[in-house]
Amino acid sequence: MAPTHVLRCCQRGLAWIPVIFIAMVVCWSYYAYVVELCIFVYLIFFHLSFIMFVWSYWKTIFTKPANPSKEFCLAKAEKERYEKEERPESQQEILWRAATSLPLYTRTGAGAIRYCDRCQVIKPDRCHHCSACDMCVLKMDHHCPWVNNCVGFSNYKFFILFLAYSLLYCLFIAATVLQYFIKFWTNDLQETHSHAKFHVLFLFFVAAMFCISILSLFSYHLWLVGKNRSTIEAFRAPVFRTGSDKNGFSLGFRKNISQVFGDQKKYWLLPVFTSQGDGLTFPTRLVNADVEQPTAALHPDEVTVRPLSESQNRLLSNEQNTNSMVHHVANNPIKSGEFPWNTE
Repeated sequence: MAPTHVLRCCQRGLAWIPVIFIAMVVCWSYYAYVVELCIFVYLIFFHLSFIMFVWSYWKTIFTKPANPSKEFCLAKAEKERYEKEERPESQQEILWRAATSLPLYTRTGAGAIRYCDRCQVIKPDRCHHCSACDMCVLKMDHHCPWVNNCVGFSNYKFFILFLAYSLLYCLFIAATVLQYFIKFWTNDLQETHSHAKFHVLFLFFVAAMFCISILSLFSYHLWLVGKNRSTIEAFRAPVFRTGSDKNGFSLGFRKNISQVFGDQKKYWLLPVFTSQGDGLTFPTRLVNADVEQPTAALHPDEVTVRPLSESQNRLLSNEQNTNSMVHHVANNPIKSGEFPWNTE
């Protein structure tokens, strides 16, 4: 037990090395630009971009990832039965019964309930287990070593702003230092800046290098925001009852942006939490209501089939199967508590 604990502590300590490296580079860039070059004309905008960059970076690092609530945990009796069962079919029956009152739309690739044996919780939609953080994270995007944190529902907006302001910070430094960089190579650098030759050289190279890498990452995540996808969903499409659909959570460009940045535009550029929802449930264009939730309280005369909009019809990959299901409901009486699409 002791060696394992020591190893885990060492791993946690080593995980801060990328963060410390970035912090040192930022501190050096501040010293080189403000103290060595001391370009007074640019200092106001420099400090503005510097403050926003550090603020958003801080929020991304120290915002705790959001976890599933207690309602997604199995009851004590159900958990004991689940652990005693050896057959996966019997375990799934227990999970299906527990999930009837939960707002779940997504499934595993095999159509089963998504359950984390490590955290012992039923995974909400878009929730995944992070092996580095050893926890289930709501709307997990990825684990970023440069912030030593999991990027998910609680800090995804901060991560986007961190990329934006770091790109702006690097572009500003590269653009304003470029003239001194050229003078350095042409031996035309003034004596007042001659002592800063080393800082001029490396400021430009470091800023340009980070600009290229951050620009590609920032552009990719802007594209993800516009599509309302996480990095995980971009590589592995979420699976609904109708099958996998990479656009299942897309609500249109404007609404997709509001999902991350909120409705009030005045807060979009500030690293304060304004994302919509609670991270446990998300609107989807696939269905108006999940007919599997909950089925026990419904009666035959209460069953209604809602017509789907054109956008929803385009998103349904197996529209023909859905139509045949609706036809079956309309022409065959349904017994109380029993549905033809129930997979239990």
